[in-house]
Amino acid sequence: MTTEAPVCVIVVNHNGGALLSRCIDSLAAQTVLPRDVVVVDNLSTDGSAAFLETLSGPLAGRVRLIAPGANLGFAAANNLAAGLTREPWIALLNPDAFPEPRWLEALADATVRHPDVAMFGSTQIDAESPGRLDGAGDVYHASGLVWRGHHGAPVSELPPEGEVFAPCAAAALYRRDAFLAAGGFDEGFFCYCEDVDLGFRLRLAGERCVQVASARVLHVGSAITGRRSGFATYHGTRNRVWMFVKNMPAPLLIGLLPVHLAVNGLMLARGAVLGQGGPMLRGLRDAVRHIGPVLAERRAIQARRRLSAAGVARAVDWSVTGLLARRARPLDGPSRRAAGPLPDAPMK
Repeated sequence: MTTEAPVCVIVVNHNGGALLSRCIDSLAAQTVLPRDVVVVDNLSTDGSAAFLETLSGPLAGRVRLIAPGANLGFAAANNLAAGLTREPWIALLNPDAFPEPRWLEALADATVRHPDVAMFGSTQIDAESPGRLDGAGDVYHASGLVWRGHHGAPVSELPPEGEVFAPCAAAALYRRDAFLAAGGFDEGFFCYCEDVDLGFRLRLAGERCVQVASARVLHVGSAITGRRSGFATYHGTRNRVWMFVKNMPAPLLIGLLPVHLAVNGLMLARGAVLGQGGPMLRGLRDAVRHIGPVLAERRAIQARRRLSAAGVARAVDWSVTGLLARRARPLDGPSRRAAGPLPDAPMK
């Protein structure tokens, strides 16, 4: 008898090449299979998703290939897929993330242990260096910067299961009703930071996130867009500003705005040294130029907010050492050492 979980796994593909087939093969090898799999192909030109039309094996009959005829971006493509399933849970999986056989089983078990939790994160292991962590939960700093916690730390230093600010959407599980009630990902973001932004909005709605240590995936990381590409730098810069403006409760927004501006200035100076000044400057320019709709969203988000400003303050990271070393502070336990120095830690 096939063991399955009431989960729809969503994979958004754009010229994923051999990565997509490896991802699907890893999904087919799960000890617990998802009931539903939706692959959204964002106008790939490499034919990487064609094999899904004749897929055989454990996932045969479970996989739907959706081709919207345009590159919708990561955010909108996931929202599209979330609206096409009726499973109570949706698991997001990047084409460059390859889950270990017990990945989905571990996430499903976690929902039983934590019935009141709407978000679950996975342990991401560096696919090119399996002894190192690629990330274990996303961190939101009071300055408005975000990063993958524990990036670069030895796998032996992986913290136990516990609460974090938000899951990294490269391999995450969301309760579908909470995802939809929050409006899903902000499609204006296109990609980058949309997962932390959603996690922030879900927290404001009173939800929490648990990082599941035993749910493991190998992750290549930015295999399609490039970790330090102009595309990634532009969207990451713009979206961090929008996320801060939308979600920070007024007392924190007013108090932290000078810090946010100063940190963005420092990031711009650093980006210029690293050859990223142009796309970073364009990101800041467009963040301000298109701030009107963001302010309108802010009013709606804050009107629905259930978490107090003090609760938000407790959930974000305030430490200078965390900012410099990319530490991840578990929300229900002490800080642990996490990542490499500032230039090497991947920004969201």
